Amino acid sequence: MKTRTEKKEIEEKNKSTLKGVVVSDKMNKTVVVSVSRFIKHPKYGKFYKVSKKYKAHDEDNKYKTGDIVEIVETRPISKDKRFKVII
Repeated sequence: MKTRTEKKEIEEKNKSTLKGVVVSDKMNKTVVVSVSRFIKHPKYGKFYKVSKKYKAHDEDNKYKTGDIVEIVETRPISKDKRFKVII
């Protein structure tokens, strides 16, 4: 049987972490983070950039526009927020 700390470590391993840039900090305790990644075109093989925006929970309102942050998947905090800023 696993202890409580071992279970917590396993859960943290399974959660996805993403790195991106804060594009908006106008909401209270929320930042919008743009995460970019490269995708290879299935037919032509060229790589192109695709970006997606995520709303992330920022408890202390300390991250501002332009900051590079790391976000981790968490339980649903609101209708749109499913991530929390860790760095």
